Parts: sequence; structure tokens; C-alpha cells
Amino acid sequence: MKILLINPPRSPENNILKYAPSEAKRFIHKKLIGPPLGLLTIAATIKDHDVTVFDCKGEYDLVPDSPPLETMIIDLMNKYQPRIVGVTVITSEFDFSLEIFRTVKQVDPTAITVAGGLHATLSAPDFYDPSVDFIIPGQNPYIFREVVRALEQGTSFTEIEGLWTNSSKGLVKPTTKIPMWNAAGDGFLMPDRSHLKRWISTYKVGNSPYPSTYVFTSLGCPFKCTFCSIWSQYKGHYYQREIDSLIEELKSIDDYPVVRFADANTIVNEDFIIALFDRIEKEGIRKTFVMDIRADVAARRPDIIEKLARGGLKIVICGFESFRDVELKRYNKRSPASDNQTAVKVFGQNGIMVRGNYVIPPEYDYADFEALAEYSDRNRVVYAGYTILTPMPGTVFHKQVRDQIIDHDYKKYNFFNSVMKTKLDPEEFHERVGALWLIKKGTDVI
Repeated sequence: MKILLINPPRSPENNILKYAPSEAKRFIHKKLIGPPLGLLTIAATIKDHDVTVFDCKGEYDLVPDSPPLETMIIDLMNKYQPRIVGVTVITSEFDFSLEIFRTVKQVDPTAITVAGGLHATLSAPDFYDPSVDFIIPGQNPYIFREVVRALEQGTSFTEIEGLWTNSSKGLVKPTTKIPMWNAAGDGFLMPDRSHLKRWISTYKVGNSPYPSTYVFTSLGCPFKCTFCSIWSQYKGHYYQREIDSLIEELKSIDDYPVVRFADANTIVNEDFIIALFDRIEKEGIRKTFVMDIRADVAARRPDIIEKLARGGLKIVICGFESFRDVELKRYNKRSPASDNQTAVKVFGQNGIMVRGNYVIPPEYDYADFEALAEYSDRNRVVYAGYTILTPMPGTVFHKQVRDQIIDHDYKKYNFFNSVMKTKLDPEEFHERVGALWLIKKGTDVI
């Protein structure tokens, strides 16, 4: 059976970039880097079929003058003639996903369409649209395989556990819970990165000449920051990969000298990360590692940071979030602002470049921006990111401020646009956020 799996284009909405000072524009994010591991995992469950994975992000990066999305999907449908089309969806790409599904049905009304990914997990009812046949929330790729099997054998889709079905009368929820599947343990499936050979040259971070890939060492997060959708997606659970499994994967990706550990927090189980890097050294694995590490971990365990640096850790993404303890408490961050300064020193002492990320609340006024600028100037990092506090669907923060949201255009839910009323004029607010991107040590972009 022919199956097409699609990673949609990224949202072009970026008011920070639009209103930023010209000298800051080159530093502001314009792309998301890295292969779609979810689609590659699904592909691994149906490898006995004729599967095509198409990365629209990679395609537009590779060929900037590629045709509009509708034309691209029509061409893909005519070329591959799939019976099933699956799309992975995050909130800011929701509109593009519907455009893909509607175009698929336009070309072939009999094609089966399936939505999955983060937005399908946290906001499944949004997919009530005639162009969407099924929605798969959660992290179980075997549900997709069961859809393939049912279509192949002519059996009923209604018997598939965890599958949401669209009908003329509305969405039909599954009568059973989503089947348990330990993606970090016995249920781990090695992503088939061979599907992405065409775009490998586009998966590069900053000025690195080498492509990078994502590898997850864990799923979920034990922390419960109010603005984060990761722990909500996993209902607060945390799952750790097996070391043998990780070593096998790291050995299998020679095409990717740079590895971004795609975890919410790479260091949760300290004994695990120590043992993992002992094995990495023993196995002679040489990679440049990028990972997310909390400031409080670096402040408390500089010995671990030193060990990881010796093992190849070169870049750390660190969620500073705020310079004020009162704001960090509001976000349920559980880490004081003083840890940010300590972490910067620890990383610097070990030759690790830091990407420090701040989130800007919409109620910031002139004094707030000046205070943050002064703080970040005193605690400069090589890379710095300043994004906007956004009530992402499915988060605690979204529930807290639901009535304050004034812009429901999902394309703007990418942390580069305020969807709530700002205290300053909206244009000036985004301009001031954009100007903050100049406060950094480095001249590179990540």
C-alpha cells in the first residue's frame, strides 16, 4: 500500500522579526531545524509498505522558490498516488495541515487522511473538518499501523483503540483509552532517517557545516511549568530511554556529526546521564552534542557539566525565562533567577556556548524592558532568544488566560507574536522584543 507522511511548512507569522530593528533581524529565528522524528517512527511501523516521507520545511529550505503548498501537495498526490496521507501537526502549522488535507481530498476523495502530533494530542476537536478522516492523539504509532491494516483487510476502523473518527455528526471519540506504549522502553522504534536524504543538507544549526539530527533520551517532563505543553502532552509522566538503545542509535547516524538531544530536560536522572556519557566515551563515539539543561542543574552539579563537556557537549539551550523570581514563581519554574547567573559561569568555564531563552509577558512596559535589557547585558551569553509568553492550547497558562486571548489565529502561536493585549502599542512591543535579540556575545545564529 502506498502511504504518504507529510511534515507541514512552518508558519511565516513573526511580528518580532517584522518590527525588530534592522540590525537585529539576522539573529531572530526564521526556521525550525531538524527532522520529524514522529513521522520517521510511524514509518518504522509500516516499513513493509511503500512509504514516502515528505518534509515541506526541508523542501522550502532546499528550494526556496518551490511552488505554493497546494501545488506541492497536488504534485505529491499525482506522483505517489497514496491510499493514506498522514500529517504531523503543531499548533502554528494547524492551518497548513488543513490545507494539506483539503488538497488531498480534492485530488483523491477516497484517500484516507490522518492527523497526529502535538496539536492532535492536546486539541483533537479542532480537527472536526470534512477533509480529516481520523485523529490519533498521543504517542502510539501503532495506532496508525492499525489504520493501515484495517484499510488493507477491509475491517472496521471503529474497533481501533485510541482512534478518533470524523463523522457528519461530529467527532467520535474512541470508546477505549489510548493503548499504553512505552516509546522510551520496550516500545522504542529506531527512526528511519533514510527517508530524509534529500533534505539532510538543510538540517544545519547556525554556521555549522555539518547536518544535525534529533535524538531523544527521554520523553515527558517531571516539571510543570505553566506555559509548557510537553508535560501536559505526557500528563506529567517522565520516561527515560535505555542506554544500550541510545548507544545503538548514536552509532547508526554517521551522517549526522551534530546531535541535538530533543528532550524537555536532558538532565533529570543524574546517574543516567553520567552512565550514558561513560558509555559514549567507552564506545569511542565522537559527536557534537546540543542539549537542553536547566539552570538549577548546572548551578548545583558543575561536575556533571564538566563531564559532558569532555564528552562532546558544545551548546546548551537554557530556559532562563525571566530575571525576576516573582515571574519564575508565576510560571512554576522552581528555579531562582540567581541560578541563571551561576549556570552561565559554569557553562563558560567548560567552553560550552549557551543559548539563553527569555519569555516576555505581554504586560511589559518601558521600565520592564529596560530592566530586562540591563540584566541580560550583565549576563550575556553567546546566543540569546527572546520570545513572547504564549497561551498554547492544552497548557495551564492557556486555561488561566483563556478570556484574555484576543487573537485566535493559530499561525501566530509560535512564540513570535503576542496573541493577548499588550500594555504597549503592539508594534512597539514587538519592536522592543526584537531589539533584545542584539544583547548577546556571539555573531552567529542558532
